[in-house]
Amino acid sequence: MKKNSFIFMVFVALGLLLFNCATTGPGGKRSLILIGTQDEVAIGQSLVKEVESQNKVSEDTILGNYVNRVGQKVASVSDRRDIAYHFKVLESPEINAFACPGGFIYIYSGLLKTMDNEAQLAGVLAHEVGHVVARHSVKRLQQVLGLQVLLSLTLGESSELTQKAVSTGIGVILQGYSRQNEFEADYDGAYYMTTAGYDPEGMIQLFGKFKEMEKNRKSTPLDQLLASHPPTPERIAKVEEHIKSFNLEGKKLTLGQESYQKMKSRLK
Repeated sequence: MKKNSFIFMVFVALGLLLFNCATTGPGGKRSLILIGTQDEVAIGQSLVKEVESQNKVSEDTILGNYVNRVGQKVASVSDRRDIAYHFKVLESPEINAFACPGGFIYIYSGLLKTMDNEAQLAGVLAHEVGHVVARHSVKRLQQVLGLQVLLSLTLGESSELTQKAVSTGIGVILQGYSRQNEFEADYDGAYYMTTAGYDPEGMIQLFGKFKEMEKNRKSTPLDQLLASHPPTPERIAKVEEHIKSFNLEGKKLTLGQESYQKMKSRLK
C-alpha cells in the first residue's frame, strides 16, 4: 500500500471513529459500527437463503403469525428500529433460536414445545432481538474483515474483494457468540420483554427448564444451545439480579399462559 493511501485510510478511519458510533443497547449504550445497515441487511438476506434451504420453515400461518406478533411487540420497544424484524418458526426438534444480521430471527418448534407461556417465548425472542440491537454478528465481522474492506463497505464502494470477504464472514457468524455477548443479550432481552409488558419471570422459568434437562441428558436437542451459551445457573443468577434492578413494583406484567397453550396445541 502506498504511503499516501495509507495516510488517507488513517484519516478516514479516525473520522469513522468519531461519526460511526451507533446505539447498541438500553440506556444509550453506543459502539463503533463500521458496517452500515444496508450492508448488514444484505448479509442477513444471504444467510437467510442458506438457513431456509437447509431447514423447513413452518407453513402454519396461525403459528407463524403468533410468534411474529410476540416478536414484533418486543422489537417495537427495543433500541434499534432502523430495520424491519422478521420472526419465523423452523420445524425441528432442536431446542434453540438464533438471529441473523439485519433482524432475521428464527426459533425451532422443539423450543416452542418446551415452553409453557407467552412470556417465555417473549424472553427468547427478546434475547435474539438483543443480539441484533447490540450488533454482535456485525462486530464479529468487523474483527475478521480488516480495515481496507470495512472502509470499502462504509464508503459505499463495491468490489469482488468486498463481496468475497463478506461471504467469508458469514461463516464466522454461524460459529455463535461469546459468553459476554450472551450475557449482554440476556440483560437486553429481560429489559425489552419487561418494557413490552411481559413478566421477566418467564425467562427465569425457561432457564430453569434448561437446567433440569441438562441434569438428566446424555444427548438431547438441547446440546447445541448448551454448547453455545454460558452455564445455565450463571444465566439464571445474572438475570435475577437484572430483574431486581428494573423496579417492577406496581407494574402489570403478563405471563400469557392461556394464549400460549392455545398456540402450543397446534405444534405436531
